[in-house]
Amino acid sequence: MLARLRTAAVFGVEACAVHVEVDVSFGLPGFTMVGLPDASVRESRDRVRSAIRNSGFEFPPHRITVNLAPADVRKAGASFDLPIALGVLAAQGTVERREIADLVILGELSLDGSIHAARGVLPIAAAARREGLAGIVLPAANAGEASIVAGLDVFPVSSLGDAVRALNDPCAPPSPPAPSAPVVAHEMPDLADVRGQLLARRALEIASAGAHSLLLVGPPGAGKTMMARRVAGILPPLTFDEALEATAVHSVAGLLPTGAGLLAARPFRAPHHTISDAALVGGGSQPRPGEVSLAHHGVLFLDEMLEFSRHVLEVLRQPLEEGSVTIARAARSAVFPARFMLVGAMNPCPCGFLGHTVRECRCTPQQIARYRDRLSGPLRDRLDLTVEVPALPPDALAATRSGEPSSDVCARVVAARERQRQRYAGARTCVRTNAELTPALLARHCAMNRAAAKVLGGAVARLGLSARGYDRVRKVARTIADLAGADDVRADDVAEALQFRML
Repeated sequence: MLARLRTAAVFGVEACAVHVEVDVSFGLPGFTMVGLPDASVRESRDRVRSAIRNSGFEFPPHRITVNLAPADVRKAGASFDLPIALGVLAAQGTVERREIADLVILGELSLDGSIHAARGVLPIAAAARREGLAGIVLPAANAGEASIVAGLDVFPVSSLGDAVRALNDPCAPPSPPAPSAPVVAHEMPDLADVRGQLLARRALEIASAGAHSLLLVGPPGAGKTMMARRVAGILPPLTFDEALEATAVHSVAGLLPTGAGLLAARPFRAPHHTISDAALVGGGSQPRPGEVSLAHHGVLFLDEMLEFSRHVLEVLRQPLEEGSVTIARAARSAVFPARFMLVGAMNPCPCGFLGHTVRECRCTPQQIARYRDRLSGPLRDRLDLTVEVPALPPDALAATRSGEPSSDVCARVVAARERQRQRYAGARTCVRTNAELTPALLARHCAMNRAAAKVLGGAVARLGLSARGYDRVRKVARTIADLAGADDVRADDVAEALQFRML
């Protein structure tokens, strides 16, 4: 007796179809599993056996063979429990249908037959919709996540018994899933709390308007971390496509709360400086997304940036340049999206008080040079804006007048982003912001007048800008022009962009 079902495996943020074939034949009792399962899948034999018995069904005392096809794709995770259990029940006749090709089934079984939430439901549901399948049988805790995908019937089940009843009554409409509640965003701290620091606030606004990378340099207590944690509050709301991409990454990582739907706010990730390179960009035998991917369409904040290991910082080169991370393994490669806004903060020297108006720096020139060498030239060249954050004088700290609120700055950022969206709407490549401009689009949309070209040409000779630095100055100048509502890049825009290129 043979039964066939469909499920899916997630590799990276993409789902691939997996066919579950279960054969129950006469012979010595045994449970054999083939098809390149890993340890977590092989352990499902014990979970499936206990779940079937504790749900009131008979476990067949025969030889059971389970094949997970294709056999050259490694299967990992506990979401194969439910389709294997239903395959066993279908092969012995408890489930009336032995060929279930129109539904995707996934879920982790408990020993009592209840079903736990699974990871990667959103990309699996999207893949099922692309393949034209009718619906998906999944844990009730993931129903809101799957309901994001339109045109797909969602069958939420809480136990193995519920799943059997859903398959035995195909004419019954699927239970309506609970409305997918967006992930509740915490209240963002307001930029009005920041006193003074007008130049740094301007850099935050420019970086947010064009999704540029930003480095804040200043002594301890100057407000670098305080300002960085307010960046997310001045970014525009997520579009539906952006929310879908960011939610898919969090779904694969298993970070979505129970019953949650789309992310409501842009991600803000602030890893500790002891993080490893694999945790930052992703990795593992079964590649998982790292912090750069979890910050997709959001902010990645590296506080005390030079305290991170140098080899950890160097792995940021590819995502900063390409907006994605490729994790290569012997079997296959996984590509994770990583289009984030990098905000870094660092001290000017090991003690932190170089250039302080009151406190004296006791670092030697050799110590300062060795400290700053932790940030390599190639990575430094990929940072669009660098701004010094000086220590505030006492009168600024005691001021009762607050700064400009985040809502006012956000309105200007949203207007600048809308200009960019309209400008690049017809581009062949998916470009949303100035930071993503390709060389062809840069030449077309960042044309400078003679005065602006002269200013930039003189800066190249004096500052020794690289070709990458030259292009990034043009991108920042284009963003400054967008904030001013100008169609062309002017000399003043280039001069301001160059100001943020120097330290």
